[in-house]
Amino acid sequence: MDLGCGGSRDGDGGGPCGACKFLRRKCVKGCCIFAPYFESSGQGSAHFAAIHKVFGASNASKLLTRIPVHKRLDAVVTLCYEALARATDPVYGCVAHIFSLQQQVVELQAELAYVQARLSILNRISEDPQFQQPQSTSMYFDHPPLQHDQYHPTPFELSNIGNPSYYSYHQELHDQELQDLP
Repeated sequence: MDLGCGGSRDGDGGGPCGACKFLRRKCVKGCCIFAPYFESSGQGSAHFAAIHKVFGASNASKLLTRIPVHKRLDAVVTLCYEALARATDPVYGCVAHIFSLQQQVVELQAELAYVQARLSILNRISEDPQFQQPQSTSMYFDHPPLQHDQYHPTPFELSNIGNPSYYSYHQELHDQELQDLP
């Protein structure tokens, strides 16, 4: 099945687009539905090869002709992304990557909720007069004692960002602080 318009290139000097190069056929830039999206040099042929392997050239052509011209680039990018994902994971394709990203979102939301709860506790503690530290009257101290809201993490704490056991330990501390509050 010839998906291009055939004929000559009217002397424009360029070779066929990446899709037509892969399909080994003549390509007329004004007629070929693939020409605007698959360059003749670089990755055009490789990307089209992946799309051809997963969807087939005829199906890709039919799909693109049914889509408005201003949305075709998004469709080609999506087809290419899915085809390349299917090459690395034939069963799940891009769904595995989407699932991984969703898991990251869930983990980050949990971490954000933990940090917000921690801040809430620290704000309540700093506002409660029973937890206020008395000011030092000793002449040996040039600055007031460190307040709760002036917390600075140690390098050990910063190096453990992303370590699940670190967060579970601090979650236990957080839960204990919640139980100890009046």
